[in-house]
Amino acid sequence: MDFRDMPPELLLAVAGAALSFGLVQTLRLAWRRAWQRRRLSRCRAQGAAGEARAEALLRELGYTIVGRQVAVSYGVQIDGEPVSVGLRADYLVAHGPRRYVAEVKTGRLAPRIDTPATRRQLLEYRVAFDVDGVLLVDAESRRVRSVVFPLPAGAAAASPYGARLAWVLAAVVGGLVAAMAARSAG
Repeated sequence: MDFRDMPPELLLAVAGAALSFGLVQTLRLAWRRAWQRRRLSRCRAQGAAGEARAEALLRELGYTIVGRQVAVSYGVQIDGEPVSVGLRADYLVAHGPRRYVAEVKTGRLAPRIDTPATRRQLLEYRVAFDVDGVLLVDAESRRVRSVVFPLPAGAAAASPYGARLAWVLAAVVGGLVAAMAARSAG
């Protein structure tokens, strides 16, 4: 088609429509990016406020804050090849001799264990951290919930106190045997 045969008014109308469409699309995309940035900023502020409330709640309930934004890495294998996975938890806390990873959630769905992303995150924490358990902290309703996963016996997430207790008992028995041997020799 030869554009020289078209009336100039039609060409101007088509060009104006194309320009208007381009302008509307540009404005729509700019508004969408600004809205996403604002939403992300709001979520970060809500999360930071939730973490502050959660820390105060944990302290009120007798937990000691061992660390904030605690990072670990653990290894997995993919087709026999080792891969290191990095992970960061909101809090590492202690209550008496027991240590926990505490994950703070805000909003309507995130603090629920039936939310798949939350459940998977807590399970990964249980496997990756050398702790006795995981806590799900709902900062808005001021609830701290202990989450127990049905891990197989001997799993990496088994309590480290069992192994420590075995070593302590072995040391005590070794000490008693050495003391008895020294006593009978002297």
